[in-house]
Amino acid sequence: MTKHGEGDSTFESRKFTDWATVKEALIGERIDAVFILAPMAMQLRIDGVGVKVVYLGHRDGTAIVVGKDSDIRDFADLEGKRCAIPSRYANQNLLMHKMMKEWGMAPDSIDLIELPPPEHPTALENGSIDAYIVGEPFAALSELNGTGRVLYQTKDIWEDFISCVLVVREDVIDDDREIVQELVDGIAKSGKWLDDGLQNRMEAAEIAAANYYFQDPELLRYVLSKPVDRVKYTQLAPLKDDFDEIMELGYEIGVLPKRIAFEEYVDDSFVKPLSEIDWNMEHLAGADVEAAKLAVEAIRKEAGESQ
Repeated sequence: MTKHGEGDSTFESRKFTDWATVKEALIGERIDAVFILAPMAMQLRIDGVGVKVVYLGHRDGTAIVVGKDSDIRDFADLEGKRCAIPSRYANQNLLMHKMMKEWGMAPDSIDLIELPPPEHPTALENGSIDAYIVGEPFAALSELNGTGRVLYQTKDIWEDFISCVLVVREDVIDDDREIVQELVDGIAKSGKWLDDGLQNRMEAAEIAAANYYFQDPELLRYVLSKPVDRVKYTQLAPLKDDFDEIMELGYEIGVLPKRIAFEEYVDDSFVKPLSEIDWNMEHLAGADVEAAKLAVEAIRKEAGESQ
C-alpha cells in the first residue's frame, strides 16, 4: 500500500508480469488505473473499453540488447535474427518496424517474437533469441549479468520514446476526478524528484527495490544512472503529436485496425505545469530510505539462508 500526495488517499499497487493479464484485469474492473502499453491503450478504446490515457509513465528507458559477444554491431545486422518484443501492442514493436523502414529493410526482415519482459534476459542467455527490445530493468539485467550489451538506447534512435501510459477507467474519471488528479499529481511530483538529482535516484532505487520491483538495488541504481538520462521521469504530458505518430505507425503495420482521434482516448485535463505543483519532497527520503535499506538487507539475508 502506498500513500501519495498530501491527502488521505491510499493507492494499492499490484504487480503484473504479462500484458494479457493486465488487460483482462482492467476490462474486468479489478483495477481502476494501470500503466499499460500505449498502442494497447489505443486498441482498448477501439474495442469500446471505457478508458482514457491521462499521463505517461516515463520517457525512454528501453534498449535493444544483443549478446555480449555477438557480431551484431548495427541495426542492419539484425536482419534474419530472432528478436524478442514485449507484445505486438508494444511501442517497442512499432519502433522495430520504424527502424526497419528507415534502414531500407523489408518489414519481415527480423523475426519478432513475443515474450513477457522478465523472460527476455534468460532467452538471450540460452540462445533461443539473438536480441531483445524491452523496458528497464530487464535491459540492464543482461549487462550486469555479463551476458548482453546494449546495441541502442531508444533515447538515441527515437527521441523521448514513450513506452507505458497511465490509463484510468472513464467511470472513475467521471465519479471521482479528485482521486485521479491526486494520482497524476503524485506521479508528477515523484518524477520531478527523481529528475532533480542523482542522489534522489539512488534513494529511489533502494525504495523501489524493497517495496515494488523486488530486484537487487544494484540493478535499479544502474538503470537510474548508467547513463543518468537512460530513463526520464519528467515531461510526462500526453502530447497529440507523439500519439498521432504512434497511432499512424500502429495502423501502418496492422497492429491497430483503424485510426481514432486523439481526443477519443486521451484526457489531458489532469496535466499541470510542474511549477504549479507545490509539494514537499522530503517524505520520499530519510526514514523511507532507511526502512527500504532494512527491507533489502532482510531480503538478502533470507535469500542467503535459503541457499
